[in-house]
Amino acid sequence: MRPLRLDMAGFTVFRDETTVDFTDADYFALVGPTGSGKSTVLDGICFALYGTVPRWGGSRGIVNALAPSATEARVRLVFESAGSRYVATRVVRRDGRGSVKTAGAGLQLMPPGFDVTRLDTGMSLDDLGDVLAGTPAEMDRAVVEAVGLPYEQFTSCVVLPQGQFADFLHAKPATRQQILVNLLGLHVYEEVQTRASNRATKAEAQLAVVDQALAGLADADDAAVEAAEARVTAMRELTAAVEAAVPRLRTARERETELAAARDAIAEELAVLSRVTMPAGSAKIAEAAAAARDRAAEAATAVRAAEEHEEKVRGELAAAGDAGSLGLLLDRHVEFDRLTGQAEWFAGEVSVAEVEHRDAIAAAELAHAAHLGAEQLLEQARLDYAEAQTVDRAAALRAHLKAGDDCPVCTQPVATVPPMPEGSAVKVAEQQGKAARAAADVASTAWKQRDAVARELERGLDRKRAQFEQHKARLAEVQAGLAGSPGADALRARLAELTKLQRKLDDAGTDVRAAREAQRRAQAAVAGAEEQQRTAWRSFDTVRDAVARFSPPPADRDDLAGAWTALVDWARDSAAHRETARAEAVAAVEAAHADTQRERAAVVALFADSAVPAPQSGSDADLIRAAAVAAERAQAAWQRLVDRREEAQRYAEQRASLVRDGRVAKSLAGHLRANNFERWLLEEALDLLVDGASRILRELTGGQYDLMHDKGEFYVIDHHDAGLRRGVRTLSGGETFQASLALALALSEQLAGMSTTAASLESIVLDEGFGTLDAATLDVVAATLENLAARGDRMVGVVTHVHALAERVPVRFEVHKDARTAHVERVGL
Repeated sequence: MRPLRLDMAGFTVFRDETTVDFTDADYFALVGPTGSGKSTVLDGICFALYGTVPRWGGSRGIVNALAPSATEARVRLVFESAGSRYVATRVVRRDGRGSVKTAGAGLQLMPPGFDVTRLDTGMSLDDLGDVLAGTPAEMDRAVVEAVGLPYEQFTSCVVLPQGQFADFLHAKPATRQQILVNLLGLHVYEEVQTRASNRATKAEAQLAVVDQALAGLADADDAAVEAAEARVTAMRELTAAVEAAVPRLRTARERETELAAARDAIAEELAVLSRVTMPAGSAKIAEAAAAARDRAAEAATAVRAAEEHEEKVRGELAAAGDAGSLGLLLDRHVEFDRLTGQAEWFAGEVSVAEVEHRDAIAAAELAHAAHLGAEQLLEQARLDYAEAQTVDRAAALRAHLKAGDDCPVCTQPVATVPPMPEGSAVKVAEQQGKAARAAADVASTAWKQRDAVARELERGLDRKRAQFEQHKARLAEVQAGLAGSPGADALRARLAELTKLQRKLDDAGTDVRAAREAQRRAQAAVAGAEEQQRTAWRSFDTVRDAVARFSPPPADRDDLAGAWTALVDWARDSAAHRETARAEAVAAVEAAHADTQRERAAVVALFADSAVPAPQSGSDADLIRAAAVAAERAQAAWQRLVDRREEAQRYAEQRASLVRDGRVAKSLAGHLRANNFERWLLEEALDLLVDGASRILRELTGGQYDLMHDKGEFYVIDHHDAGLRRGVRTLSGGETFQASLALALALSEQLAGMSTTAASLESIVLDEGFGTLDAATLDVVAATLENLAARGDRMVGVVTHVHALAERVPVRFEVHKDARTAHVERVGL
């Protein structure tokens, strides 16, 4: 795995969009002050691939991905692995409740030769290449397949973060062995053993199926095929014989059908003639129609007489006068009498109202005079009170003082207000004033009430006077309308006469309506009788039309009964002639049917001779079809036997192949089951790794230490202590860094070339430990890294703030941080 480009935005200290381009940086250093964000660049690589960072303490530390106060973080990594280019993207967002979750994750395979600088154009990820994963769960599997290493092994062999640099050195033998298995792809041998076992098992199962199939095909031999072929020949001969015999059967059947049709035609004619019968009551239908027409004429005469009588009475009523005008005059006489009686009552009401109004006015005037007198007494009480205040000013002032107020004369606070002296003129005047005020209020109220009563009575008087005037005007109007009237009694007599004439006219109208209803019923009876007569003729015509092809005699349209009698007699004579012809037709049909049965028996005998069941019923075509079907079935049976014989031959060949493949697979699985081959490969790989690491460690320590392994555990040989073997956990911090660096470089240098899978160690990035080295050791480390990078097939990166080491690296990414965000600037080649 080799990183090519890293894009970050909103990620931890990189709030703004930041791009780190590793495209041609074979040997680079990330430099900058402590806390500037150097290690965050490596965090971005790990996060884009695996969704977590070693120093976060697991995937739950995803909240650390967001820059302070940021709501979204985006990280995108372009990398190469095993010759292919990929883009890994992760997006983290904070929701409204403050929870931080992964909002998007994806891995895409880039087309060959894709230029990463095209990402600067803002092109969409949908245009980049094939989508390998689109969710965090899919990313877990797809990244491991692309990189070749799970997260724990990636941070032990490729990106070595702070605090985990010595993980591979101190790992347990089983963990270290699993890392080497993944790096070298040795699990392929386990997969080969598993597949070989599965293939052997599958071959045995398939062999059992093939044997079962061969058992089911045992009857498909050469003798059975020859017998089936002979059956096909016999069925073809049957088909030819049936096709030759069927035309004779068809001719006999057609002759029988023709004779049966002639017989049935005669029978149908007899049936039609037998239905020619006269309906009951046909002779009375014409008589009923004539009687109905006579009754209709009599009803029309009665209607005319009733209408003439009604018209005569209506003339008499018109000559007697208008009942409405007479009634109106009589109503006016009644209204005049009523108005005359009410006039005296209205005059009395007005007189009473006038008296009440005068009394109310007099009472109001007396109340007003009393009110004026009370006002005069009140004014005199005011004058007396003012004069008393002038005479006795001290008493006047004392009435308005309270304890604590300043005296208006001496301006000193008044501790106690002395009581008003008995017989004070001010006090007497004040009491008289209050009594005068009360009397004035009472008088004012009484005057206002009496004045309101007088006004209300005045309005009532005006209303009654107006009503009296209206009454007198209406009385004069009614009296004028009665001028020339003959009087109420005469009007009542004339109205009584008009009432009699009206009743007479009503009776005449009732007679007219009754006569018209009788006429309507008579006309309906005529229509019904005529419709019955027409229906009878339609029935006759229907029966006659049914036998028209037999040329019946003509009908007399004026005599329904005579027409029916002539038609019935003719039908009886015609049926007698046809009875003889029907007997002859029945005999001919029976003879033709016997011929048909003989021909069919001959065809059925052909089927019986060939041992084929003949159709029990059906057309002539069914006989030919049955023979053809028998031939087709024989042909199909022969073909099935041929196919089954060929299938049996294929199964025999397949069985031989399965026996051979199963033996090979079973043998291979047995050889690989003991894991000796994989164990030998691991030991060889570990020997190569330790030899390479030991050589590098001798260079780093000036020949003091060699590295060795025994039963999966690492040890150092201390040549400064008489070749003492020591455990790697006894090394100091600086010595542990040197040993870990030697192993990391050996992993990158030795095992990458031995790997058979996608887990190729194409890069190594170191993130700690250089500050613990002395100048000489640092120089050896720098030279070792330079030699490793000079080979050109590995990317080497270091994260350091040691200036002496950084100056020797050709490409430097300087990281610095301001108050808002961190920045990365490339320096060097």
